[in-house]
Amino acid sequence: MSSPASTTTETGLELVIIALGANLDSPVGTPADTLQAVLVDLQGLSGLPLKTSRFYRTSPENCPPESPQFVNAVTLLQLPATADPLQLLHSLQALEHRYGRQRRDSSPLNAPRPLDLDIIAFGARQLQLAELQLPHPRASERVFVLEPLAELLPDYRLPGMTVSVQELLAKIRT
Repeated sequence: MSSPASTTTETGLELVIIALGANLDSPVGTPADTLQAVLVDLQGLSGLPLKTSRFYRTSPENCPPESPQFVNAVTLLQLPATADPLQLLHSLQALEHRYGRQRRDSSPLNAPRPLDLDIIAFGARQLQLAELQLPHPRASERVFVLEPLAELLPDYRLPGMTVSVQELLAKIRT
């Protein structure tokens, strides 16, 4: 599965890439415990077993001073081609809330949080909505997304991109 054109599997399901991150404890425990727990919830949404990267410890980027390190991963869901990306976004936001995330307009940008779930890509779709942009507009700039994604799909190209995840990661690191 190397290009957006090949994101529909032989089962008729679309590849959906979700980035997971946490840097505060949640009701279930540490950030790593939270990611483990939410993966069980995400499995309930997927048409086939999840494929998930290992967990990465990463330094906070563009976060308030004194923010703790993050635990990050990427998981691959497979959803019906008829699935609605906005409905998935709302399901992910409900999971974030369940694990203790509070979204407030007064919170500083990139404030520490017990769970962050981002849709990185949803099949080959490209959307520009107020609530959701696909592919994720900053995914190609974030090592904490590209590194775990490259572990799973090194030759994958985000929709609209001409270079692979592995090539994007190499550019950022140089």
